[in-house]
Amino acid sequence: MSILKLRPACKEYLWGGNKLIRDFHKQYEGEKLAETWELSCHPDGPSVVANGSWAGASLAEYLESAGTEALGKNCRRFEEFPILIKFIDAKDDLSIQVHPDNSYALKNEGQYGKTEMWYIVDCKEGAFLYYGFAKEIEREEFQRRIEDNTLLEVLNKVSVQKGDVLLIEAGTIHAIGKDIVIAEIQQNSNVTYRVYDYGRVDGEGRQRDLHIEKALAVTNRIPLVRNKPVSPHLAKCDYFTVDKLNLDGRMLKKAGGTVSEDSFAHFLIVEGQGTIACGGGTVDFEKGDSLFLPAGSGEFQVEGECEALITTIGEKANPIRIAVDMTSRQIQAGLIDMNHVCFEKREMAVEPGEDYRITVRKIGAAIMEMLEKNDLKVDHCIGIGAGLPGTVDRKKGRVIYSNNIGWENVPFVKELQKYVPLPIYINNNANCIALGEMVKGAARKYVNTVLLTVGNGIGGSIILDGEIFEGRMPGGSELGHMSIQMDGPVCTCGRRGCLETYASIPALLKDAKEAMARNKDSALWEVCPGDWEKLTEDMIVGAARGKDRTAEEVIYRYIRSLCTGITNITNIFRPDLVLLSGNLFSQNEYLLEEIHSFIEKECFGRHGTGVPEIKAVKDSKNAGLTGAANLI
Repeated sequence: MSILKLRPACKEYLWGGNKLIRDFHKQYEGEKLAETWELSCHPDGPSVVANGSWAGASLAEYLESAGTEALGKNCRRFEEFPILIKFIDAKDDLSIQVHPDNSYALKNEGQYGKTEMWYIVDCKEGAFLYYGFAKEIEREEFQRRIEDNTLLEVLNKVSVQKGDVLLIEAGTIHAIGKDIVIAEIQQNSNVTYRVYDYGRVDGEGRQRDLHIEKALAVTNRIPLVRNKPVSPHLAKCDYFTVDKLNLDGRMLKKAGGTVSEDSFAHFLIVEGQGTIACGGGTVDFEKGDSLFLPAGSGEFQVEGECEALITTIGEKANPIRIAVDMTSRQIQAGLIDMNHVCFEKREMAVEPGEDYRITVRKIGAAIMEMLEKNDLKVDHCIGIGAGLPGTVDRKKGRVIYSNNIGWENVPFVKELQKYVPLPIYINNNANCIALGEMVKGAARKYVNTVLLTVGNGIGGSIILDGEIFEGRMPGGSELGHMSIQMDGPVCTCGRRGCLETYASIPALLKDAKEAMARNKDSALWEVCPGDWEKLTEDMIVGAARGKDRTAEEVIYRYIRSLCTGITNITNIFRPDLVLLSGNLFSQNEYLLEEIHSFIEKECFGRHGTGVPEIKAVKDSKNAGLTGAANLI
């Protein structure tokens, strides 16, 4: 079923009327019906599927089964269902109120803020609403006027008529006036700060709560210019796009379009009746109906005499992505623009044995510092992508196990959202480097690639047919923990003879120091005189290229061990390219030639099929950030 007809959640408030029952065919037993939540996955009022095999289930239950594909690609930047659509019947004046933006609401309310759009479905002559301030006022005057009941004197009073549109951005003080029926498209939030309610009381004689301190904190006190329709749309913002469909039943009886994989489409029927056909199914509709078409539903056709609002989710304009790339040694955090350019970056050391809460707090502080420096709000960003070391459960947002930093069952996403309230996507850091190289690096022209990250440990990523292979279980590819010597040394993972124990940088340094201890005449003593703890991998390579026999033997053993792993991987996956990430390879090109020569001799079927190319990740400092940003 490509067309879901929805039944709304009904809300009775003291200012409501009966038009939604009388004119919009809402089934409700009470005398007043103030709001109907027509498209909602909000727990305070979910809408319910009314037709087909999902009849009786909530929209949220349907989407949980259908998967994120039903929402569309443009919804990936949202942690939850992005919008809420209502009919509102204001028989009386609504309270003067304001909604916070995402940053404030997530920090103080645990849910997103609210930008909304009003479409005037019907109203009496002379109807009006309040929209912003008539003049700029100071915070002190705002507070005083709330307290002495003179706030209405400085509000912008706007006359309205049927078909008018207003975009109410977060921070805008506003109120719907009496005798107006509105279609409201808003962010999926139920956060409202009430500042004035005309002294009204409910049926039990109690006044409704006001939220003055919070309203003072979030309200924009500068007069607004009324938003004009964004041609060809009724309204367009980062959260939703709204278009209007008019069929007069005479000159124009049919109209069609396509629901692409980018976004679902919601049809709110504000007048008339007709039919909609899509995906082999046809559904009748009338005034007041709510219809949901999942993303990728394809072509649709509407026929009849009707007026409808069509809501979709567009791409965020000029999106900024936050990226985190963490290894066992270092953390990088960066701001990435739409062209994959990192225009601001912070680097932090990973302290041995540091509690994960302290580490995540440092990451959060670095992110907020970068945003502040660039005069950006959290709202300018579409999310955070983080590449993390070890076994990562991206669906649950946890690091299951990371032996080199001592993390186990770390709730990374939940912890970071305490400091930066955005959707967060995580994956293994090697997968992120591979993804970064696919986007703008050495792997752009290859369909099948294997990446090995060589540092304190060895990470791995496998790209098959252009997609990162993750397997059935969480964690991805742990290529560094294949055993290349069954009775070899014990790895930090507990197994013996893992590739990591032979081909990581600590393994290379350990072998070199042991070789130096056996041979006091080695040139390695000259490059780090007096303190072999200062020995680096570059010093070893330099001595080997200078024909120092001890260094040559160390490099030979290292390459032999690494290539044993590469050969095993090649024999299994038959990649077009093997990418090596780490300073050892990006700064020592000749090692790549040695590795290629080795696997040419060892790979199965090398004479008939050839061997993969061997390349280094050139921009290893930014590849992980680029890939992490593209998790979003």
